This record gives sequence, structure tokens and C-alpha cells, in this order.
Amino acid sequence: MKKILIIGGGFAGLTAAKGLGNLKDAEVTLIDRSNYHLFQPLLYQVAMAGLSPAEIAVPLRSILSKYKNIRILQGEALSVAPDEKVVTTTIGRFDYDTLILACGALHAYFGNEHWEADAPGLKTLEQATEIRRRVLSAFEKAEAESDPEEKSRHLTFIIVGGGPTGVELAGALGELSRHTLAQDFKNIDPTLARVILIESGPRILPSFSEPIARKAARSLEHLGVEIWTAKRVTCVDDTGIEMGQEKLPAATVIWAAGIRAARLLTGLDVKTDAQGRVLVSPDLSLEEHPEIFVAGDQAGLSDDQGNPLPGIAPVAQQQGEYLARTIRGNIEGKPGKPFHYADRGQLATIGRSRAVLEYGWLKLSGFPAWFLWVIIHIYFLIGFQNRLFVILRWASSYLSFRRGARLVVNKSWRSYPDGDAVPPGHTKSYNRNGS
Repeated sequence: MKKILIIGGGFAGLTAAKGLGNLKDAEVTLIDRSNYHLFQPLLYQVAMAGLSPAEIAVPLRSILSKYKNIRILQGEALSVAPDEKVVTTTIGRFDYDTLILACGALHAYFGNEHWEADAPGLKTLEQATEIRRRVLSAFEKAEAESDPEEKSRHLTFIIVGGGPTGVELAGALGELSRHTLAQDFKNIDPTLARVILIESGPRILPSFSEPIARKAARSLEHLGVEIWTAKRVTCVDDTGIEMGQEKLPAATVIWAAGIRAARLLTGLDVKTDAQGRVLVSPDLSLEEHPEIFVAGDQAGLSDDQGNPLPGIAPVAQQQGEYLARTIRGNIEGKPGKPFHYADRGQLATIGRSRAVLEYGWLKLSGFPAWFLWVIIHIYFLIGFQNRLFVILRWASSYLSFRRGARLVVNKSWRSYPDGDAVPPGHTKSYNRNGS
């Protein structure tokens, strides 16, 4: 019985597991720190109160329940011993014949990881709900503030990074302030909130063609988003950001400026690129350990033109499908072929009825691109129930400009003997009787 161990339940790991489902003489174990698969392309919708977390996440067990040879475990991989073919995790040691590493990516702070506390990135559900909390709390604090400067600071939102994630966040935040919250407050005018998108390069969406990027910029400006290009952030703290000698006060800063591969397991001595991605062979394996494969955002591989493959869902899905075919072929003694990525184009949405799309010669913007964006994202959502919920929620938001997930949920609450709860940062004292 061949033992196949998969670390990571993202697009690459999950797709590989499904492709290996019901494979004879093979036992597949998938380990992930979460018990669900997350549809990351819609995380920004959770962060901007457009969708609830459960609408873009599905339990891994429910997805893979029909495959009798697949076991799902919740835990975190710590180290690997390639010579012994053993992975050590928080839930025990697991031996393998074939290992797939697909642990995803994190945001890159370019040596300033301490900025994360004041400028969270957007890669997990926890980060999305924290950003939602900060954004909605900023409006609430501004409503209660009497100092004009502090009110202005609370109503200033900065997004660092002008790639697709930053553009989608900026568009959704502009729409949230200009439409969704416009009538909800008495002491402030949410439509006057400043949404600032900062990009260190000469223009936003550098991976798109310049004409399409210009159309995206105009759509953002229509929503009131300020676009600052050729600006490099040099400091982030709880009062705002600095760009050299220039200080920009803001209560909410969101980081979307670059990614790096997730931390490699201890014991794995391999070459990596500047983003920490493992330099793999054309079949996604390690040169010195052909039984170990790396896929998704952790894999460093170039296309036929020598350009590094982007860290997007279609790449990870295609690599997962490829690995399933390759491993099946290896078990059956069939020779494999190098991985080849079929480019599915690029998409980015900019609020209601606005998006940009590039696929070869096809370049679209506005409502046609947005409509295709909706169809594509609904199609790739896992689970009929999730597709139904998202369609209904988007239809409701589109027609009413309302968003139904506008809940301010604190990160943690402490329960006390009398049953009261106190928010973080507050204290409560008790006498010996607990009163």
C-alpha cells in the first residue's frame, strides 16, 4: 500500500487529493492547520462585509467524504526527515512514500514583519474578519469622535499595494463608504471617507496591460479612491504610515504589497527564489528527493518564456491536477511529462458592475468583465450550497447596495465568574466573593 502524504488543503493540495481519490493500493493523508478549504479569491468580500466566512469556506471532510482512501487530519507540519521519509507534525509523526507540500503563501513585509500588527494582510479568514472589524470599527469611532483631526484619521483608510488584491480591496471599500454606509450614520458622512491606494511602482495592476490598468484606475477614481503611485512606505504604526519625510495619519492600514511562500519545514534543505519559493524540477519534484513534490504558492517554476508562474488559484489547481496524474502514472509505471501551465488570463473586480479582464487578445472592462468575473468565481466555488448563498447575497447587494455581514466582532472576550464579558484592553476587579 503506497502512502501519499499531502500537507496543505488549499487549491493545489485539495485538487491533488481529489485526483488521487479511490486510487487502488494507495492511502492518502491530507493534513491542514484548518479543517476547511478556503476560496481565497473572495476573501476581500469577507473583509469588506460583502460575504460571511462560511460562504467561501467548506469543510475538507465534506468535500472528500466520498473517497474511501483519503484521511483528513487537522494539524500543523513542523519538520521533515527526507532520508527517513517521515514528517513530524503537531499531531504526531507520519511516514510516506510520496509527499506533496502545498502550504500556500503569506504576505511579504520586506524585512518589516513587525508592521503586520498595524497593517494586516489578507490570506486567511482570521485576517479577513480582523480587517472587517477594523474597517467597521473605524466608522463607529468616527461617529463618536468630537475632535475633527481624530475623526479624519478614523475616516482615512490606506491600502498598500496596487496589485489585484489591493485594487479589489480599494474598490470594495470605496463602494462600502459611498453606498452601503452612506445613510447609516448621523454625526459623520461616510461618503467623505478617504480611501487611498498606494503603489510603489509607476502604475497599479502592473501584470495587466497599460490600457486596462488605466481603465481600472478610472473606475477606482469614480468610487472616490485616491491612487498614489511611485510612493514607497517606509514606516507603519498605529497612527498611520510614513513615506520618507511624509506622514499620513490613518486608523486603518491594509497590506497587499507582495507575497512570500509559507515557511519551509525544518529539515528540508533546498534552493529558493527571492520570494522563498522552492526551485523545483519540471515535474514539480525536488531534484535530490524525487518522491517529494512542491505545488502552489510554495513552488518556484517558470513558464515557457522564462517568466515565474504567478501565485494564483488557476496555477495551483492545474499543478494539483498534474500531480495526481503524475503520481498515478508513477504507481502504474507510466512515464510522466513536465508540467505545463495553460494561461487562463487575469481578472480583477472593482466594485459593483466594474472589473477588468485579459485573456490573450481579449481585453474587457466594465460590466462585461464583471459579469464574466461573477460567472467564473461562482463556477469555481466548491459546493452547490456555497454557490447558491453567494449568488443570492450578490443579487441582494447588487439591487439594494446593502451588505449583510456588517458585524463588528472583537477578536476575543474573557468570561468572568459572574458571567459578564469584558472587551480586550478593559479590566474588572473582584472581591473574594466574586462581586
